[in-house]
Amino acid sequence: MPATLWIAACAHRLQQQWHTIDPLELEDLARDLRRDERLRAMPPDEAAVDWLLPITAPGNVPFS
Repeated sequence: MPATLWIAACAHRLQQQWHTIDPLELEDLARDLRRDERLRAMPPDEAAVDWLLPITAPGNVPFS
């Protein structure tokens, strides 16, 4: 998958979690995630979900 498409798809999935974050910031984050070899090997939506796991897993209370 071309990098630009991967980044766009990853950013879209991140935006589903964070509706209020500027989409350009989410694209920057997705670009950073793509630099990670393990995440880059995953489909973009799966990489986003994997990266979000520490804050979305049941029982986790971020920012408490």
